[in-house]
Amino acid sequence: MFGRNPDLEAPITSTATGPALPPLHRLTFAPALPPRPTTLADGTPAWLVTRYHDVRKVLSDPRFTRDDLNAVGSDGRTAEATGNPASIFNLNGADHRRLRLTVQRAFTPRAVESWRPWVAEAVQRAVDDQAAGGSPADLVAAFTRPVPFAVTSRLMALEGVDETRLHRWSLALLAEGDQRNDSVMDEFTSYAADLIARRRRAPGDDLVSSLVRAADEDGGIPETWLVYLVCGLAGSGNESITGALGNAFVHLLGDRPACWPRLADPAVAERATERLLHHIPLGDDDATTRRAVEAVELGGVPIPAGAVVAVSLNSANRDGAVFPDGGLDADLAAPLAAPTLAFSAGPHYCLGAWRIRLEMCEALHRLATALPGLRLADPGAPIDWQLGGTTRSPSHLPVVW
Repeated sequence: MFGRNPDLEAPITSTATGPALPPLHRLTFAPALPPRPTTLADGTPAWLVTRYHDVRKVLSDPRFTRDDLNAVGSDGRTAEATGNPASIFNLNGADHRRLRLTVQRAFTPRAVESWRPWVAEAVQRAVDDQAAGGSPADLVAAFTRPVPFAVTSRLMALEGVDETRLHRWSLALLAEGDQRNDSVMDEFTSYAADLIARRRRAPGDDLVSSLVRAADEDGGIPETWLVYLVCGLAGSGNESITGALGNAFVHLLGDRPACWPRLADPAVAERATERLLHHIPLGDDDATTRRAVEAVELGGVPIPAGAVVAVSLNSANRDGAVFPDGGLDADLAAPLAAPTLAFSAGPHYCLGAWRIRLEMCEALHRLATALPGLRLADPGAPIDWQLGGTTRSPSHLPVVW
């Protein structure tokens, strides 16, 4: 996202045939310092915000907005999920509150609690299938893709959609630059619009039915917002969990194999989940942008009205003044010193945070219980990455046990 600014310590960029990319847990990020000037990839001047408390303020303070920023800083690489004005990511103020309230009425604590048993069942089925399939195996094909798909398809009652089709749609939603595929995206939005219409005629106990019911009760939600919301929850949610799981396994099995059997303890798995999500990003981009609607003092630095700020969640999550324990080198079961910013904060806090935590915790606990000897087939082999979108994750991960 950023331009060629050495202060940002930008990660390597490459294609599948370029230089080897480091695992995401080994990326370096700008140090946690007071706000300072920087330049985004498209030449836009901005203020770089990296300290934990400064980042939280930007994300939570209504004086910072996402208005008119859906293409700023992207250098032409904006993904559909983050660039479309109808996306909840780009709505602000009253519009955002209205759509967010619609989602909250669907994601009630009672509803989330009712989903937990079958999420656990879906994870256990994938664990059983992998164990039954025998060693060696590809952990991506056998586990990190089937688990999120099973949950997504059940949660949203996706009729007539198999794992391959949802994966293709998800990549179109998250693709950047010349990787974008408008025809596939049109197919995805058409399916979502048709699914919404069917749930309106014949509602069920799935999430889409709940969203449609809440939106219709509100009466002011444009259909395009609802369509992109369904696409985001199905596509981005599915792919993000696949990436989070895959990248967690790269770290656990590659760098800390001795820790793997400990995750059979559910308490250890729960705390490790939070630490892994905190320290391992989903992709190589390192910022989300906001605009100051009025002059604001941030961390002792005056930010003028109209200025763009680029906040680094990853830098904030490594702020030594808040998290002094050494990051992923610390005990995986040690609790974090403060709430993670991996899911953002404030009005744009990630809608699927509950789901990714639940699926990762269940996955780590149940797979470590069933396969305590799980390990990489060739720990020194280069990783084949899935590239071209806002997320980066292993496309294959050969394992044995």
